[in-house]
Amino acid sequence: MVLNYIWIAFFLIALIVALFKTIFRHDMEVFSAMVNSTFDMAEVSFEIAIGLTGILCLWLGIMNIGEKGGAVQLLSKLFAPFFNKLFPDIPENHPSRGSMMMNFCANMLGLANAATPMGLKAMNELQELNDKKDTASNSMIMFLVLNTSGLTLIPITVMNYRSQFGAENPADVFIPILLATFFASIVGLITVAIYQKINLFNKTILIYLGAISAVIVGAIYYFSSLSPEALKVQSSLISSIILYGLICLFIVLALRKKINVYDAFIEGAKGGFEIAIKIIPFLVAIIVSIGVFRASGAMDLIIDGVAWVFGLFLENTAFVNGLPTAIMKPLSGSGARGLMLESFHHFGVDSFVGKLTSTLQGATDTTFYIIAVYFGAVSIRKTRYAITAGLIADLAGIIAAIFIAYLFFGGSVGNISNQEITEKFANCVENSNMKSLNKHFSNDLYLIDYQLDTISNNPSSFINELNSIANYKLVWQKEINNEEHMVKFENKNDTKSYKLFYKNGKIIKVEYLGFFKYD
Repeated sequence: MVLNYIWIAFFLIALIVALFKTIFRHDMEVFSAMVNSTFDMAEVSFEIAIGLTGILCLWLGIMNIGEKGGAVQLLSKLFAPFFNKLFPDIPENHPSRGSMMMNFCANMLGLANAATPMGLKAMNELQELNDKKDTASNSMIMFLVLNTSGLTLIPITVMNYRSQFGAENPADVFIPILLATFFASIVGLITVAIYQKINLFNKTILIYLGAISAVIVGAIYYFSSLSPEALKVQSSLISSIILYGLICLFIVLALRKKINVYDAFIEGAKGGFEIAIKIIPFLVAIIVSIGVFRASGAMDLIIDGVAWVFGLFLENTAFVNGLPTAIMKPLSGSGARGLMLESFHHFGVDSFVGKLTSTLQGATDTTFYIIAVYFGAVSIRKTRYAITAGLIADLAGIIAAIFIAYLFFGGSVGNISNQEITEKFANCVENSNMKSLNKHFSNDLYLIDYQLDTISNNPSSFINELNSIANYKLVWQKEINNEEHMVKFENKNDTKSYKLFYKNGKIIKVEYLGFFKYD
């Protein structure tokens, strides 16, 4: 019922905002954008479902091998006392326990592609125990909320994006993300426990939560002792080894039981296509509604309104620039990722905002997408308090991410001054490392010569120009004022001089001064 109201609200709020923009702002394109969005998002929804098909077939096949070989049952027995308390409705030897545990492990390792098929398998197994086939059971809600809180030990994806944008230390958000997801998971667990009247002070629950906390502390201690490059390499390596090791373990255990491993894989994989087809209507419904909401400009109004409110009470509102990512994440993973990457480009990947959006991206999961996919796979229409609990966990993760980002990275929008950018500019030219300069350039950057003729009109062509003076040595630099800096490079008898112009922490224009000499 809640999802029904939310779905209707997306469309009606979008209509009101679009009418306002058309009548009062004379925006004649907004309705066209909304209609186009419905077609585009419907296509995207179908592509997502089709993209999931291969992954679903793969992992459902592997999970079937694990079940027949007894590996999944061993894993579920290991956590049986804990699951008995959190999921009292599930029989002790039910296969859903193993599937849920595999899903949690994949999420913790940052392997979303592997986690989704395991989660869908768990939901189908939980549906077998559900008396009301159109209504979410207590076990389904607990599983889904723990899933949406997104506890992650190794945020590989976020670190890779930071590396692509030239971050000096792509892994510097590792510990903040780990802490933020931990807080989100704990709050999600507490919220559902209150709804379901589960005693979290039970000795068994406290022992398992203590063990999980110890693993997290151990991961923080180990990974924080590594260099940035070693952390990135080892975290990716460890995740891959664990995952591939599990696959091989499943196969070996199946061989011991003399199971036909290939047939077991094919048998399990057949269900992947059926699940992918079943979730298409649910994906189309939620993604199209979110797309219309965004296209109308309603999302921008909410973000601007939140920023205005915080500006009334707080002096330091640097975190407001990260709110678009925070607000978008529960609605759309790709949308939040795009906003994170946009913040990298606009503010710099190593700015406070860049690090905050990285932390926010890893702090929670896409609640509405998960609800649409997981409940859609088993035709659940009455979600009860699942959305409320999931969003409370998301809010906890967002608040934790903001506070932790301030604690780890300070609170200024740009942690790097124009003078520091100039010094980095010189250092990159000297060391032929032009790629990492891109984040400090405005989209509209252009290079002119001393006769004011345009040499290049975008960052890429300017970087190509800089490649011609790679390994030149800096011999002189001067700050004329905060917005204008001069640098001079030399290579034997050849000299090149440039004047850099700044605006909002970005280089917006460069003037080539040729052989201009300074006193």
